[in-house]
Amino acid sequence: MSEADPGAREERFRALHLDTYPDLLRFVERRVPTGEAEDIVSTVFLTAWRRFDELPDDTRPWLFAVARRTMANQARGWLRRRALDVRLGSSEAREFSDESSGAAVRIDLARAWAALSAADREVLALVAFDGLTAEQAAVVLGCRRSTFAMRLGRARQRLRTALEPAGPATRSSLRPHPLKEQQSWTQA
Repeated sequence: MSEADPGAREERFRALHLDTYPDLLRFVERRVPTGEAEDIVSTVFLTAWRRFDELPDDTRPWLFAVARRTMANQARGWLRRRALDVRLGSSEAREFSDESSGAAVRIDLARAWAALSAADREVLALVAFDGLTAEQAAVVLGCRRSTFAMRLGRARQRLRTALEPAGPATRSSLRPHPLKEQQSWTQA
């Protein structure tokens, strides 16, 4: 876009802001305290305005990547706060009845989610909460698509493992080792 038509540039930026603001705000709110999310989003759009002529065609992952870097910069100042932790719920308190059949599932999921590393939560959140494709999420994380796909697969497996009920040992683990079993037969 040329500098000769600043009105058209401003209109394109307004359209970009309208299209991406809600998703970007949710992305940031899951990672930082709600009161600080709007400041970060404002910084992201300021960066986008300054670099408007350099924006890629698919701006959403670019904005998420800028937001991620902005949060990382902010986190250095927050030190002891959990600025990059993904929030499972919204800022409004939700009430569930005791009769809710999904309560146990939510508790198990919350525990499994908390047991994951921050990197695993980030990879899963980009796809599950933010609705990014693997290619877009790779842009956000600054890695290749294949690297992201590998990280996502491993994070999903760790989540599955964390969700498995801790029960009694399986029958296969109770079987004696074949060589030890054979030794006991020969000694009898």
